[in-house]
Amino acid sequence: MGKLLAAPCVSRARAPTSALALALASALTLTLSGCAAYDGRGLAPGAAAPQVEAAMGPPALRVAQPDGGTALYYPRGPEGRHTYVALMNKDGTLRAIEQRLTLANVNKLMAGRTTRKEVTELFGPPNPYVTTKLALSGREVWEYKWLDFQEKRVLWVQFSEDGILREALNSRDDYHESPGSGLP
Repeated sequence: MGKLLAAPCVSRARAPTSALALALASALTLTLSGCAAYDGRGLAPGAAAPQVEAAMGPPALRVAQPDGGTALYYPRGPEGRHTYVALMNKDGTLRAIEQRLTLANVNKLMAGRTTRKEVTELFGPPNPYVTTKLALSGREVWEYKWLDFQEKRVLWVQFSEDGILREALNSRDDYHESPGSGLP
């Protein structure tokens, strides 16, 4: 009798009969591939560090915080335009998840005062494929792609050899705009 019940289930699974079955299979595939954890959705304050890392993957950077906690950085670039920081309490539980590539954080930059370390802690580690060193000035340039609501933006920050921010340029990312898309 067990064999009779198994046969119809197998045959139905082999031949999906509707678009709903295809949609459910696609959703399951996306969930299993980790797309659902792009921003830590589903994690609640109090989640243990292993749960955070299981959902979001290994962090690109860990920074000890003054309160004894740790900030875990999850940059989702180069085209993801988000960097999430999981703020962990001293006891290893999740306090909050923040999106760091925001206009409010861009506005915190101060040329001549902000350090390389502060930029890293504000926006996360730079993508090594889009960092460069300017030969004549000796400045190091980092690029962060981000979204201001739905507008694609790019932020370039330049550091002198002493690690101080010397210039920041926040611009529309017109590279990805199609011709005739309403650009002035």
